[in-house]
Amino acid sequence: MDINYQRLLKRIGHPFANSALFEQALTHRSYSAQNNERLEFLGDAVLGLLISHILYERFEDANEGELSQLRASLVKGEALAEVARELGIGEHLRLGGGEMKSGGARRDTILADALEAIIGAIFLDAGIPACRDRIAQWFSSRLDNLSLGTFNKDAKTLLQEYLQAHGRELPLYEVIATNGEAHACTFTVRCGLRDVEQSTVGEGIGARIVEGIGEGSSRKKAEQAAAKVVLEQFRASEHAHKV
Repeated sequence: MDINYQRLLKRIGHPFANSALFEQALTHRSYSAQNNERLEFLGDAVLGLLISHILYERFEDANEGELSQLRASLVKGEALAEVARELGIGEHLRLGGGEMKSGGARRDTILADALEAIIGAIFLDAGIPACRDRIAQWFSSRLDNLSLGTFNKDAKTLLQEYLQAHGRELPLYEVIATNGEAHACTFTVRCGLRDVEQSTVGEGIGARIVEGIGEGSSRKKAEQAAAKVVLEQFRASEHAHKV
């Protein structure tokens, strides 16, 4: 293994017994058929499990929903890419010529995938304890800065932040019905957006309409209820893709 990889290994903090696993974790599919996609799949599951365990131990009074929000803030693509940059992973990635010229070594998705692949490689090389040790170290400052108060936001704000973080368009809110007398009126609001996703193989774009219906004693409350329905749809879909 060359000196550049040795420097990266030192920053990562794990002495691989099987250096081939480490090299594979840094190999993008544009470079070779023997790439990091399977390791990424494994590392994603290991990361989710260990972050969940760490949060479970740290936040004894948090409920399931709060723990889910805390975990999502740590394992989202942008956060993983930031950790990868701090470790200097991008400069050591093995990329195909086209991907390298287009700036793939700086792309969030590629960096996040590589970090997960390295976690998968560490798991195969040394097991769960070694993975937990590295993850706790890499995420230490982020874990220390977490608090439940950070997430006491209303559904509309949370939905907007989620959509912006994933590069999706913002929703439109429309009052579709009002019922009752003026002093006791119930509003029904539709929250909808067109969700566009790139296919997993990078060919073609699929679109679907996502919407939620909410009711409330004011337009504001109805909008919050509708936003919550849409946000839960996205989270359920995200969870299904990870299972």
